[in-house]
Amino acid sequence: MTWLRRRMIEDMQLRGLSASTQENYVSAVRQLAEYYGKSPACITEEELRKYFLYLKNVKCVSRSTSTVALCAIKFLYQHTLRRIWPTLDLVRPPQEKKLPVVLSVAEVRRILACLRLLCYRACLSTIYTCGLRVSEAVRTQVRDIDSDRMLVHVSNGKGTKDRYVPLPQGSLELLRHYWRTHRHPRWLFPARTRAGVAASTGGTPMSVRGVQRAFQAALQESGIQKPATVHTLRHSFSTHLLEAGVNLRLIQAYLGHTSPTTTAVYTHLTPLTEDQAVETINQVLDGLWG
Repeated sequence: MTWLRRRMIEDMQLRGLSASTQENYVSAVRQLAEYYGKSPACITEEELRKYFLYLKNVKCVSRSTSTVALCAIKFLYQHTLRRIWPTLDLVRPPQEKKLPVVLSVAEVRRILACLRLLCYRACLSTIYTCGLRVSEAVRTQVRDIDSDRMLVHVSNGKGTKDRYVPLPQGSLELLRHYWRTHRHPRWLFPARTRAGVAASTGGTPMSVRGVQRAFQAALQESGIQKPATVHTLRHSFSTHLLEAGVNLRLIQAYLGHTSPTTTAVYTHLTPLTEDQAVETINQVLDGLWG
């Protein structure tokens, strides 16, 4: 490991960035170094400017990829190398206003039914029924399950925030059934061994990548053509709650969103909610012009 990478990782640790964010930032900076074939410490501001133009005009990277590259490179030069370059303030990822993919309840059931390994079925079912991010789900500990209050304690979520989310009875029974297969004292979803069995004494949780691969395999087997990912289960959870009449502010708390604007996107994904709103408006205005 080079001194620059080590220093950047230490700076990210001091900043409190998550392990996944650190990994993404290191990867983005490595791609910059590989593009020029030299250490990022030797790259000039003009070369950096040309690199961002290359990402935009030649590679035509997505907004998310562009954002990660900008944040990673900006962190390196402004915090680790202490270089304040105007180019880094000039670059802006393209604005996108895409609505997330949402699965119906029936489609979620079809996908979950295609999961043959209990560990993945339990994990992905929990992600959907509790609205968790995949990184939050795999890090869930046995002590986080409050069966008396029927809640899951999501500790150190995005933004290092804690929250509680409701735990459906069916999910609790599935988690208990799965836990009895490994009885790990700490992790609810411990890492699997090469034989495919969860290690009862392993020190790490199940890998995020393994859960993502299992979901994609189940999606393909289900025959559903939507471009869904594991995160789609979280979007679907939110939309289904909204359609069922759950208050938007409550959904915001369950998801751990800081701004209600982030949660409000789901109002555009629920035809049922729109129909209810139109019906309410008609009732309020009934007879107004009569």
